[in-house]
Amino acid sequence: MKALSLNNPLEWESVVIPDPEPPESGEAQVRVHRVGICGTDLSGYLGKMPFFSYPRIPGHELGVEVISVGAGVNHLKQGDRCSVEPYINDPTSYASRIGLPNCCDRLQVLGVHTDGGLRECFNLPARKLHTSSSLSYEQLALVETLAIGCHAVDRANPAPDDNVLVIGAGPIGLATMVFLRLIGCRVVVADFNQGRLQFCTENMNVDSTVVAGDGIHDRIRVACGGNLADVVIDATGHNGSMSDACEMLAPGGRLCFVGITTKEVSFTHPPLHKVEGTILCSRNAHPRDFEKIIRLMERGCIDTSPWITHRIGLDEVAEKFESFTRPETGAIKAMIELT
Repeated sequence: MKALSLNNPLEWESVVIPDPEPPESGEAQVRVHRVGICGTDLSGYLGKMPFFSYPRIPGHELGVEVISVGAGVNHLKQGDRCSVEPYINDPTSYASRIGLPNCCDRLQVLGVHTDGGLRECFNLPARKLHTSSSLSYEQLALVETLAIGCHAVDRANPAPDDNVLVIGAGPIGLATMVFLRLIGCRVVVADFNQGRLQFCTENMNVDSTVVAGDGIHDRIRVACGGNLADVVIDATGHNGSMSDACEMLAPGGRLCFVGITTKEVSFTHPPLHKVEGTILCSRNAHPRDFEKIIRLMERGCIDTSPWITHRIGLDEVAEKFESFTRPETGAIKAMIELT
């Protein structure tokens, strides 16, 4: 069957790989219909993702169809449409046993540590499949993005009416905005990209947007009604932004890093200390996030229809992928169509 391998940074290769064996006990075999392109994929392509190994078949934002199931799998059947929870943890690990499967020290993320979805079909643990009878494959491929945002908001734990600053208006930043609005927070978005800020104004029901750069603290104070932010969520993955973010907190504020960088993040202590600030990190998501999001999407509480700005086929990835690393392309979310 056909697959697409990223052999090294910037180096795609179309390959033919063996068809998967029949699924073993506890496994399911799935056909891949849609693969979303996310910041992890772009960073892996550029050689900037710390957990990425090569060669690798990328792809972890997946909308799939169940082909067959192994023994002991009772919650799935042939033809089911599913979103994939791509974080393959060891259920016996300490982190998994205490309810933190996303922090498992033997975690294998599809498309990052182990081969992902840019292939026609593959086997995976059936417990990582979340079904929907009504969502499209495209919607199901977006659930993972939303789950990252959902978990980050849970980590930051904002209260209704809190002033929340989201730094970075890419897909992960957008995902946090969805759940902040469901809580009832006042949402302020900062980004350098005017097109993305305009997208947030027109599609995300945010309260205010500010242009990042010199003077941003004053603009945030205005947007937050005279104070800095009760909660800051940095979704940039940029070490400079992450280093500066602790200076944007109101007294008692919380800063949550959901983006990741390979570079050093540094800050002077007094600005964080004087407001008694808290720094948090948010990694991946939990199984419950996938189930919650699918139910919300099925009820029409989450509308992702404006998000997908570009669609390409598997045969176009090697040619067009680089364009999605450039802001001028204007991509909010690009989707790869395998069928």
